Amino acid sequence: MSETAGQPKFGTTDLLLLTMAVIWAINFSVVKYAMQIFSPLAFTGLRVGVAAAVLGTMALVSERTSLTRRDVLLLLGLGVLGNGLYQLLFVSGMARTRAGNAALIVAAAPGFIALASRFRGLEKLGRRMIAGVALSVVGVAVVMLGSARATAGSSTFLGSFLVFCGVICWTFFTVLLQPHTARIKVVQLSAITMAGGAIPLLIVSAPALLATRWSAVGWEGWAALFYASVISMVVAYMFWYRGLRLLGPTRTAVYSNVQPIIALLVAWLFLSEAPTAWQWGGAATIIAGVFLTRT
Repeated sequence: MSETAGQPKFGTTDLLLLTMAVIWAINFSVVKYAMQIFSPLAFTGLRVGVAAAVLGTMALVSERTSLTRRDVLLLLGLGVLGNGLYQLLFVSGMARTRAGNAALIVAAAPGFIALASRFRGLEKLGRRMIAGVALSVVGVAVVMLGSARATAGSSTFLGSFLVFCGVICWTFFTVLLQPHTARIKVVQLSAITMAGGAIPLLIVSAPALLATRWSAVGWEGWAALFYASVISMVVAYMFWYRGLRLLGPTRTAVYSNVQPIIALLVAWLFLSEAPTAWQWGGAATIIAGVFLTRT
């Protein structure tokens, strides 16, 4: 099916974005599991560093767009925001909250992206979209209120709040990056922005990496790292950038709608995180909000 800038039909890009959503939904449990093996800071630096190395190699052997120094510096700066600060907040939050909570908070991102896109002049914001954004915010509040209640003897509010701060970083990263996706090759764009996040993260995480007992990391830990870096941050990011270029930020972000239910089920099956009433209430409110932003 054809995909035009004006009114894109459901096609290959949408199928790839659905695949991306499933990959990212599973990734919540993968990252949560990896926190039992690595420290959050070491895992974040290693994860983004591996993804940057893979994307950099791909960029070297693929067709590239001619970029100015200003372009490169701008993309590196956006990478610090979207692949550095966001990943640090996300993984640090995941270590302190339930995988389901994190998935639900991230699922509200389309509402925030729609709002930011409106202020940037990229999208129109009607009454239904305003209502959708408001519902998404309420849903996040419900999840965070539930996080403030003790789970297995400890509150997960701090972790949920860190994930929420990460969502705000991801929102601005997505909206600010979108105009550049039309003229810069996807692999090149991914490589530069990932490098922008990897450089400061590797510096900050160096002590944690040196303190890691590598002999204690079994195949399960390396498999989790491979999934969280190569599958989640290389393969899925390729699909994300394609969506930004062809469909725009809001329609691309709406595929986060698929993530929370899958993430809750995976966390239930593999991490024994039984969904709470707060999570189901937040899920229903967030999904309703995302639906309104797209209808």
